[in-house]
This record gives sequence, C-alpha cells and structure tokens, in this order.
Amino acid sequence: MRHRSRAAEAVAAALLLALSAACGSRLPESDFEHGGRSPAPRDAAPLRVGIITSATSPVGGSAFTGPRDGARAYFDRLNARGGIDGRRVDVRLCDDGGSGVGNNECVHRLVERDEVVALVATTALDYAGASRVSRARVPDIGGQPIGSAYDTYPHLYGIYGSLAPRDGTPGWDGTLYGGTEVYRYFKREHGARTAAVVSYNQPASAAYARLVERGLRTEGYKVVTEQVDFALPNFRAAAADLKEQGVDLVFDAIDAHGNARLCTAMDEAGADVTAKVTNVQNWTSTVEDDYQDAPHCRNALWATGASRNFEDTGHPAVREFRAATKGLKTHSQWQLEGWAAARWFTDAARSCARAGITRACVDGFMNRSQGYTAGGLLLPVRFERSPEPPKTSRTCLSVARWQDGKGWVGQGDMNRTCFTVPQLAYRP
Repeated sequence: MRHRSRAAEAVAAALLLALSAACGSRLPESDFEHGGRSPAPRDAAPLRVGIITSATSPVGGSAFTGPRDGARAYFDRLNARGGIDGRRVDVRLCDDGGSGVGNNECVHRLVERDEVVALVATTALDYAGASRVSRARVPDIGGQPIGSAYDTYPHLYGIYGSLAPRDGTPGWDGTLYGGTEVYRYFKREHGARTAAVVSYNQPASAAYARLVERGLRTEGYKVVTEQVDFALPNFRAAAADLKEQGVDLVFDAIDAHGNARLCTAMDEAGADVTAKVTNVQNWTSTVEDDYQDAPHCRNALWATGASRNFEDTGHPAVREFRAATKGLKTHSQWQLEGWAAARWFTDAARSCARAGITRACVDGFMNRSQGYTAGGLLLPVRFERSPEPPKTSRTCLSVARWQDGKGWVGQGDMNRTCFTVPQLAYRP
C-alpha cells in the first residue's frame, strides 16, 4: 500500500493553498450512454488520448505539469518512430484550472467530444469528473493519486497501484491506509531516533502533520512538533528549537516556499540534521535555485518515492527518458512518472493492435498488468481488490539524496530497499 503514503506526501503543500477549489457540476447520465467501447478504425487514423492537468491552479502554474510533460515527451518520441502499429498518437490536452467545474469540463470534452481511447498521466487537484470517467469505462492510466479517486473507482489505474475494492467508496468503507516505510528506512539505515514535524496552524497542514507524527511514533521515534503561523511564520524560532532538541530528521506539512525559508533558518541557526525529508513532488532538478540561501540544509535534502531516480542514467530506461527530454529546462520525478504512464498505455495498446485498440481492450490489459514496471522505472505495480485492508505490507522504496555538483544521488537498489511495515488507517 505504498501509494497512499506517496500520495499523501505529494499533495500536502498543495492542499494548503487549494482548500476552496470548486466542487464541480454534475453532467447528465445521458452524456455517457455510449458505453465503454470506442473502437479504433482499422486504418491509419490516429489514436486519441487525453491528458488532464491542473496546469493553472491555486497552487501555481508549474506545480502539476511534470507528468503531462513527461507523457508528451514519450508520445512525441513514439510518433517519430512510427506510432503504434503505424498509427500516431494524437494527444489532447486539457487544463482544468484546479477546479472541480473545470475538471468536469475536461472530462466531457475528452471523453465525450473527442472520444479518447484512454486518459494518461492525469494530474488533477480536484478530480471531480472521476466517477464519470469510470462510468464511461475509459481507462485512466498512470494518474497521480492526489485525492482518493484511484482508490475509489474501477477503470482508474493510479501510477502506484491499489489494493482497495474500488467499488465507488474510497478505500475500505471510506478508510484509506498508509505505511511507515519511510520512517523505518531512516531508523534502520541511518540510526535516526528523533524526528521533527513542522506544520502551519492551518487545518490541512495540521491534519497531515498528525498523520506523519502518528507514523513516526509507531516506528518508535521521539517526535518534536513545530507549528508556525500560516500568515507570519517564525521559522527562526522553529529552527532554533530543532537544534536545541537534537533532531535527526525533519518532516514537514508546509508549502515549497515555506520549506525554502525553513531551510534558510536552519542554516542560520546551525541546525545540523541527518535528513530534511521531502517528497516526490519536490524531487526536481531546481533544488540548487530553490534552496540557494541554504547550502547546508540543501545538502541534507532526501527524497523518497516509488519510481527510479530520474538522475540514474546508468539504467537504460532512464537514459531513454533523459535523451528524449533533454530539451526541457528542468527535470523532475513527476516527469519520469508521466513518461512511465505513457509507456504503460503504449504497451496496452500494442497488445490490442491485432484485435482492435478499444477502450475495453486497453482496460483489460490494465486489469491484468500485475507487477508492471515500465521497463524498470516503477516499483512493481499491483491492482487487486482485497476485501479486507492489509494490516501489514512489504513495501519497497526509491531513495535519493541531493548533493551539490552531483544532483540527486540514488541510495541503494529500490527493489531491495524493502520493509514489512504496519498499515495505518486514516480518512481522506
């Protein structure tokens, strides 16, 4: 169940700025009476796929575009090499603006008007149209599980997999589960014993902080809590206390700008920690600029996730990704995961080429794609419908550390950095 903790981490900062996102309007059921099949013509007509992204949103213009950019790069490369069975992939983009209303409009445009065969690399702040995608039986492949949709609906396949029943209710009767593997890693591998959690005095931030604190305590950590004012945060006071308490690890439930300011304050206070732990959303090549005023803290940044480090060019699948995206100004882990999502769709479509590339055939491949890795870019993905939530789970981690001059340096083999950890219940 690693995907739940990954999802919760990745959007903690986003939630702080997007609490007022619109709920979205409902579309009539008649809009989806076409059913689950959209047969592809048996000629060279392009295959239409859709990518929904909150490219403009309350969180900022670049917060959610990584998966989209990675997927587009994959499809551009694929089309340059002849497409799928001689058919190019026609990528239809839709920016939902980070709102439920906009998301429903994107779903209507792509699913009904454009009749895409699949959605790929969905990254939506408010996936209000998820139930309509599911009802239309459109496979949604490799989306980022920002909310609970990928643990709620059939035909939706998040990038990290799911064990939930996906029967229309989130998780198991409205309860989701997340593991403690990140905390176990730093305890076992680096001897960490004292961890701090920094949050704002704001509901979404405080709620996520409590979840992190609970996981840390489950793993036996002494936990130091630091809450700062959302409007006028005193990071200097928090940093001074981190030093005083002898903290080994720092986790946070604050936004990216706040993290940079916290790091600067830690450097000024001389707070020396084993790791300032960040998440997959912040696993980017822009660290040196983002943390330019905090060189010491910057070199204590660690990231954890469920996909292979985008800097691991010793791996052929990563080299392929980097070669195809060399024109991008920056690189990120979310770009790599978007690339993996596009590859996943391509593998599904190729398996259907002889019989006809339809929504139903692609969906059938997705249902059968147990252990999918996108050529080694992902930890093996599982889609199961377990009637009962797991009490424990063996979970593996991809771990990297930032080092000036080297970038993100991988820490061990992600397929062997594994722990059997408890699964903690929480409500979305």
